[in-house]
Amino acid sequence: MPTVVICPFNVVNFPPGGGHFWVYMQYTLGLRQLGCDVYWMEQFRRSGNDEADEAALATFRARMERLGMGGKLILYTDGGPNGAARLPREYLGLSRAEAEAIFEGADLLLNFHYAISPALLARFRRTALVDIDPGLLQFWISRGQLSVSRHDLYFTTGETVGTPAARFPDCGLEWIRIRPAVCLELWPYVFNPRSEAFSTISNWDADDWIVDDKQVYENTKRVAFLEFADLPHQTDQPLELALYLRTGKDAEERRDLEKTGWRIRHSGEVAGTPEQYQSYIQNSRGEFSCAKRSCMEFQNAWVSDRTLCYLASGKPVVVQHTGPSAFLPNGEGMFRFSTLAEAAEALDAINQDYEKHCRAARRIAETLFDAQRVAGTILSAALDGSKRTQLAERCPTASRVDDLSGQPRNEARSR
Repeated sequence: MPTVVICPFNVVNFPPGGGHFWVYMQYTLGLRQLGCDVYWMEQFRRSGNDEADEAALATFRARMERLGMGGKLILYTDGGPNGAARLPREYLGLSRAEAEAIFEGADLLLNFHYAISPALLARFRRTALVDIDPGLLQFWISRGQLSVSRHDLYFTTGETVGTPAARFPDCGLEWIRIRPAVCLELWPYVFNPRSEAFSTISNWDADDWIVDDKQVYENTKRVAFLEFADLPHQTDQPLELALYLRTGKDAEERRDLEKTGWRIRHSGEVAGTPEQYQSYIQNSRGEFSCAKRSCMEFQNAWVSDRTLCYLASGKPVVVQHTGPSAFLPNGEGMFRFSTLAEAAEALDAINQDYEKHCRAARRIAETLFDAQRVAGTILSAALDGSKRTQLAERCPTASRVDDLSGQPRNEARSR
């Protein structure tokens, strides 16, 4: 079966990011379920503190070992001055010759690191970019805020990317639409009618602004949630936010939210490892979450990778409406709200027949977001004939390229 090198971004350097780790691991696991030989390649940025660096590396390696990826790591440091354009300076745990032999033998580089070094990218004979920031990535490219090297293929988790419905340019690229992925095997159904709180896990504040010639706005979850801060007054359902909080203003806003009726936890305490993240979701009653303003502006029908973990676990979700969708359900297992009243009504509807909505949530994950099927679609589009034949023999459902967004492909590009 094919050899695939997957290139995530900022996982090894972010040990507290239990959920961030799962974003890329879902695709890795889907590829492995299809029989692929998968390597994880990632840049490690040294901090200047050797003790902290070794601790971060040890934490990451232990996590990967637990999921069977311990011998499949290609960690490298940058190329020094102008490192973005150069080959890695060093590889950690293997020689340059060993790393380059893997590159030479790989059938595909599946790249999530938008700013990967062009020199490193050129070591692979077949490359595919995966866009997990639909609308934002195209905005950044079109405004010259991000330069993305040429790839052979471009995948996107955005339902409207590259279609006439998009409110942003396609950047002159042909986008193959896929869905975000969740590994159903490692995220099983967990039913507990005694679970109390609808929860979510999120960053709170960040230096994230949208700036163009027409408007400027803060693009953070903080702004999104504050618009719905009064929700606890509209429902008897307990609501909990596990937030990555700092000091100062964050602490003040935490106190204000708690006075309004929200339960607030620090994400590092409940979701600081992949295992804690999973346990927190599995012990929640469901998810309530808002979306960043860019999702509303772009109307990209965005759904979070975190939401997929709730769905796979059989946890109903109440999430902000981010635009018309050809496939996202609304009213059973998943509710998409635009107003406070709609959010409160959704929570009430779920609690009236909780088990029904739990089972519906799991079905949504199984039907729409199965990592194995998503991986099969990627490989069907990216591999050459002989490898595609092997894939079809092993996984007949992946024998053709499915446009998993529900939108037609090869339409006229948006301007």
